[in-house]
Amino acid sequence: MISRMRTEGVTPDMATMLSILPVCSLLAAKRQGKEIHGCIFKLGLESDVPVGNVLIEMYSKCGSLRNSFQVFKLMKTKDVVTWTALISACGMYGEGKKAVRAFGEMEAAGIVPDHVAFVAIIFACSHSGLVEEGLNYFHRMKKDYKIEPRIEHYACVVDLLSRSALLDKAEDFILSMPLKPDSSIWGALLSACRMSGDTEIAERVSERIIELNPDDTGYYVLVSNIYAALGKWDQVRSIRKSIKARGLKKDPGCSWMEIQNKVYVFGTGTKFFEQFEEVNKLLGMLAGLMAKEGYIANLQFVLHDIDEDEKRDILCGHSERLAIAFGLLNTKPGTPLQVMKIFGFVRIATL
Repeated sequence: MISRMRTEGVTPDMATMLSILPVCSLLAAKRQGKEIHGCIFKLGLESDVPVGNVLIEMYSKCGSLRNSFQVFKLMKTKDVVTWTALISACGMYGEGKKAVRAFGEMEAAGIVPDHVAFVAIIFACSHSGLVEEGLNYFHRMKKDYKIEPRIEHYACVVDLLSRSALLDKAEDFILSMPLKPDSSIWGALLSACRMSGDTEIAERVSERIIELNPDDTGYYVLVSNIYAALGKWDQVRSIRKSIKARGLKKDPGCSWMEIQNKVYVFGTGTKFFEQFEEVNKLLGMLAGLMAKEGYIANLQFVLHDIDEDEKRDILCGHSERLAIAFGLLNTKPGTPLQVMKIFGFVRIATL
């Protein structure tokens, strides 16, 4: 579109860039994003703070924290949005200590953090296991900056505690909240229960979350997985019947990747795409190598009324696995693979 604008004599401006860069972020289109960045440089727009802020976000969502830092360092003027974008980028990559350092530098520069900045830093601490630091930021936002915590801040703290397996503390924190906990808060705790195997809390939370979200298929599936892990297959069937009775459907997983300027899309369980036989053969070979190294697939969340081989086929048919295998077949050894998903990206460095 920008090429067409220039062909027709229309010069893109800052508004154009602020409109198109978020699209690159959404699609994780790094190549196109870098082309836009080059256009920004030629037009002399790189010094505009809003453009720099969006570039930091774009690169982080396209799998390049290094490029985000480069843009940040080149910006002569930085506002709270700039710092928040960098802190969020660090959080996405599990670089909690870098996020904490950036937050401190922001304060030292005299920039006052807002409620979004606190969401970003607590999120970053959550994804790096920095429990004490995350709790400290939560308390500081009200004590030092008079910012009243919102539901998203409470959700981040629950996630912070849950990811560190402090499930009792997370549940107590939820029950002591001055705000009514929503599904995102209970959902964070429920996901952690599934990972840690805490069945007691899981059953309590399952009831609450279904009451709050009677029409959300995702939560039904999550609760179903909890009961499957407990071996309570009657409850699993009951939940699946409820899903069917309500006419709910779970959207299948979807991943995509770009190879040589062409985008390839893969859906969970997809069996009809280019090179399917080769991909399936490679996945089988990799599964064999993993088994030799002692890896055992976790089959407990797959319905028990199908055989073990079928369960393994289901697990190996995840969209990102299909994409990774396809990428391995179609790139040179050592090429980094970037698999995009609806909720983010998976980055793999190949051997």
